Amino acid sequence: MKKLLGLFCVMVLAGCSSMSSNGGLFGGVDCEAKEARDFMANAEDRVFFALDSSALTQNAQEVLDTQVNWLTSKRHNKVNVIVQGYCDERGTREYNLALGERRANAVKEYLVSHGVDADRIATISYGKERPAVLGSNEAAWAQNRRAVTVVRTSDM
Repeated sequence: MKKLLGLFCVMVLAGCSSMSSNGGLFGGVDCEAKEARDFMANAEDRVFFALDSSALTQNAQEVLDTQVNWLTSKRHNKVNVIVQGYCDERGTREYNLALGERRANAVKEYLVSHGVDADRIATISYGKERPAVLGSNEAAWAQNRRAVTVVRTSDM
């Protein structure tokens, strides 16, 4: 069974290398998933923020530098991304949607200022609606105050 699964994975990846990003193999397996896996393997996808802040920390800038390197490489310089902004559960829905938007835009502005074309980056705020960690404590809140960069697929 493991050999069959391995063979299937090799066939899917091989098919993606020879097909357009709209094409797929085996009835619609999207080749953009290959780009998403490559991004996750070679660049950190999320940065974290202080309470009520959209300011990028030094650590956040270092993470974003890994994204810039990936996005500006010759191999990936046509890949589009979406930056998702999130907040912890505290605050009103409206406040957190606005703060999530500021966080996503802070990431976009950093990427653009370091050479990524603005047309390749979309942003969205989810506010407090999609927590990464459930809980009403500082450890959970710290993980939920974030922006996540995701390789953008055609259906996003």
